Amino acid sequence: MIPVLETERLILREFRESDFAAYADFFATDRSSFYTGPCDRVTAWRKFAVYPGHWALKGFGPWALEEKETGAFVGLSGLWEPEGWPEPEITWALMNGATGKGYASEAADRARRYAFETMGWTRIISCIAPENIPSIRVAERLGAVCEGDVTFPYGTARLYRHRAPDGNAEASSAKAETRR
Repeated sequence: MIPVLETERLILREFRESDFAAYADFFATDRSSFYTGPCDRVTAWRKFAVYPGHWALKGFGPWALEEKETGAFVGLSGLWEPEGWPEPEITWALMNGATGKGYASEAADRARRYAFETMGWTRIISCIAPENIPSIRVAERLGAVCEGDVTFPYGTARLYRHRAPDGNAEASSAKAETRR
């Protein structure tokens, strides 16, 4: 059910139980604060299990990022629209030791292309905490434009609007069209 996508250096695939140790390690650190962490392993497991559940309920979701060279689980990126979100989103997070390599931009760009080209979406956003400078840089590298602040279930974030890979602005403002 979950398609496997590739980039030059990454495989975007389903989450596996073997990915959990790195995920729990990430959530044990302050690096996870923009993902509602830090937290204990039990809470991290619940957060981890949300991703396959999102795929099952919505037909899309975040992918686990596997480094082609080593086979290591290095993060997540993909499509995300939990209850209370303003619109469908591209999300990303890199596990400990995987930052600074361009993986977030590479994976998020692949997810963006999938959303527009395969799913037929016309609008997609990223909600980023104003203090999360590395994620803001990823959004800007992808050509996303900040439209201001938005309030959603976890507080206030900056809403970045992504453009289709061809650079065209979204075709419609109707939220219903963003879903498929």
